[in-house]
Amino acid sequence: MKADIRVALVGNPNTGKSTLFNILTGLNQKIGNFPGVTVDKRVGYCTLPDGRTAEIIDLPGTYSLYPKSQDESIVFSVLADKANPHCPDLVIVIIDATNLKRNMLLYTQVADLKIPVMIALNMTDLTEKAGIDININLFSKKLGVPVIPISARKKEGIDKIRESISFANKIALQQPSIDVNFIAPELIAAISDYLHLDNPYYALQLAHQHENIKFISQAESDRIEELEQAYAFHSQKAQASETIARYNFINDLLFDTVKTPLIPQGETISNKIDKVLTHKVFGFVIFFAILLFMFQSIFSWSTYPHDLIADLFVWVQNSLHKILPAGPLTGLLVDGVLGGLSGVMVFIPQIAILFAFISVLEDTGYMSRVTFMMDKLMRKVGLNGKSVVPLIGGFACAVPSIMGARTIENWKDRMITIMVTPLVTCSARLPVYTLLIALVVPNRNVWWILNLQGLALTGMYVFSLVSAIIVAFVFKLILKARERGYFIMEIPIYRLPRWKNVGFSMYERSKTFVVQAGKVIIAVSVILWVLASYGPGDHFKQIDLKYAKPEMSKQYPPDELKRIKNSEKLENSYAGVLGHVIEPVIKPLGFDWKIGIALITSFAAREVFVGTMATIYSVDGDAERIEPVQQKMKAAVDPSTGQPEFSLAVAFSLMMFYAFAMQCASTVAVVYRETKSWRWPAIQFAYMTVLAYAASFIAFHLLK
Repeated sequence: MKADIRVALVGNPNTGKSTLFNILTGLNQKIGNFPGVTVDKRVGYCTLPDGRTAEIIDLPGTYSLYPKSQDESIVFSVLADKANPHCPDLVIVIIDATNLKRNMLLYTQVADLKIPVMIALNMTDLTEKAGIDININLFSKKLGVPVIPISARKKEGIDKIRESISFANKIALQQPSIDVNFIAPELIAAISDYLHLDNPYYALQLAHQHENIKFISQAESDRIEELEQAYAFHSQKAQASETIARYNFINDLLFDTVKTPLIPQGETISNKIDKVLTHKVFGFVIFFAILLFMFQSIFSWSTYPHDLIADLFVWVQNSLHKILPAGPLTGLLVDGVLGGLSGVMVFIPQIAILFAFISVLEDTGYMSRVTFMMDKLMRKVGLNGKSVVPLIGGFACAVPSIMGARTIENWKDRMITIMVTPLVTCSARLPVYTLLIALVVPNRNVWWILNLQGLALTGMYVFSLVSAIIVAFVFKLILKARERGYFIMEIPIYRLPRWKNVGFSMYERSKTFVVQAGKVIIAVSVILWVLASYGPGDHFKQIDLKYAKPEMSKQYPPDELKRIKNSEKLENSYAGVLGHVIEPVIKPLGFDWKIGIALITSFAAREVFVGTMATIYSVDGDAERIEPVQQKMKAAVDPSTGQPEFSLAVAFSLMMFYAFAMQCASTVAVVYRETKSWRWPAIQFAYMTVLAYAASFIAFHLLK
């Protein structure tokens, strides 16, 4: 879409920037009440009152133009690089009206880049409650920019934002905040002369950031470095001098324009709540109780919709078998595609409930408290508090969580976080765990309220977090870095969750899960059905002749005869041959050739395991008697022992394998993208595979 004006949204974390972006563009972006939600620039479009189209760019939250992490570096690169396709015509700086002093530092830096600027003064409804009086007209006049009071959560003032974009000046009219020439006048003059610049602050920023920005050449960077050495430029001292000067300007501005109540307001409600929720003992107990409640709910609340979806698929498959003529195409559609899809679609309720809980924890501000509580513990194992956000986010999906590690300033902490995040139980493992737990763990309560299956699921999630922490400690000993890590994080006030946002999160994440998993499962199911329905040589013909003999009809009832024949055909199919090839390797783990096929296919995506088992048991079963995959697996018997194929030992051995194995092509790809090297995803894949095999082996031999 071609836009008439390009607008960038800039602001500190937790100022409501992404909320405003969603309202302006109508896109349902992920919003969370903790720093680091926006880890890349996001683009949407907005129709202005005059009929023109504005391209809106949501840039990562940052406290300053001097980046401390990868995602913060995006901001200066977009604003300063005129050749960047996202370089804006207008910048809207979103400012939290209750934290003007802290937020105004970023504004003064952006304004001094001489790009047309306006201010969206957010959370003005909270300043009224707090008794803070802001003279907005005087505030705007002193800065020389439009200042629009808004409340993004309540959607107040949004029309004025659109109008202001329509009438935005193409020339920067803002008043200068400070004269930066006092910091390093000779160096600024030399860089300006060398690169033909007319903005001294832009020249100063290049002096600070030339080594890390991509839009100047290596020769230009080298020349700037020479000039720095010639004029004895010290970056940190220069930043400190600039920051002091900017805060002097901000203090004078706020003294003239803002009146605060003289009477102390007393302790805030958020602080009172934090005394309990972040207590050094009770805080961890409450966090564990919340996790326990989450996973109990996933089992108990999803039972009815889970069964409803399973019954629906059974009805559709039975109906299609009756309507459609028997043959390969019917088998491919009903047993292959629908059989594979049914295995995963029944777990949509569990996925939706998981994402609802995660969305509520983020939206209320509790997730950032967890980050704060965990910092001390995390530091002992080579991580820091900010690592908790990717780790907890890993409950949903490792891919955005690994991208979220960009907010971690320290290289070593960031690399360890990336390497261990895939160990955390993600939503793709949830169908595997719930299926296997339902097979071997009784559905009964202990202590009246705790369900055994829910406890088993909670155990798997806690086990994954503990595993990630232990592996992180090992990486702490292996990886070497001189850089010291530190933890600075703003704790937002508690807010009620936006239920519309929670609903959108459930819908969007579930849809993404279905679409992404569905594509892979359909492809795998079609290939697998073909491999399971045909075999090498004339084996299938020989099996048909064998079971057509009269003595077979006398020995077995018709249903049993059909089941035995289908089972033997499956074993002699291409899929069966492949499964038997790898069976010696996985036999010590308690797995047979059928599970072996599922392990191979699920290296594309973990949830494909359930679809694969559904397809295999559809081919293996009676086409006239369709059952949910769970019932088929429960009824499966090991022909050599006469015992159930999925015993307690086999089920937990499988869960241990899936707890550790790197079975997600998307995660491998994103680790490569974030580390810019195949070395790290290769190490990750190797260590996780070894751990998976060892844990599975131990679990099987302990439980059998």
